[in-house]
Amino acid sequence: MNLILWRHAEAEHGTDDMLRRLTPRGRAQAERGGAWLRERLPNDTRVIVSPAVRTCETVDALGRRYDVLQALAPNATPQSLLQAAGWQPEGTGTVLVVGHQPTLGRVAAQLMTGEARHWSVRRGGIWWLASPTEDDDGRSTVVRAVVDPDLL
Repeated sequence: MNLILWRHAEAEHGTDDMLRRLTPRGRAQAERGGAWLRERLPNDTRVIVSPAVRTCETVDALGRRYDVLQALAPNATPQSLLQAAGWQPEGTGTVLVVGHQPTLGRVAAQLMTGEARHWSVRRGGIWWLASPTEDDDGRSTVVRAVVDPDLL
């Protein structure tokens, strides 16, 4: 199974966290991230997104249908994200999650180390994780890509 974590792009400051929109720089980050993903995502990828405006604006750059899930809202737990994504180490398919820190970093850490540590995923950053295969010795989650938005 592939689990792709895409942190929303740079957003405006504001008092209502759920209504914050992308900045011009954030829109450019989202466009570049969306273009990178469009070239690589399988056609049957399931896309799930936090209900925050900035995550929806980020994923709009991908140009695919997506589902908005309350379970991915800011400060979601790693467990709620993994459950929403249907993560199964022995599973198949691809799920793209567009969400927030610190949840995304904690999910990456948990899948890589077994502990939900605080790892940083930059705004607009993409982490592509995958279930282990026989070629990977079947031991732990595999990192397929970590993409910094400034390198796109």
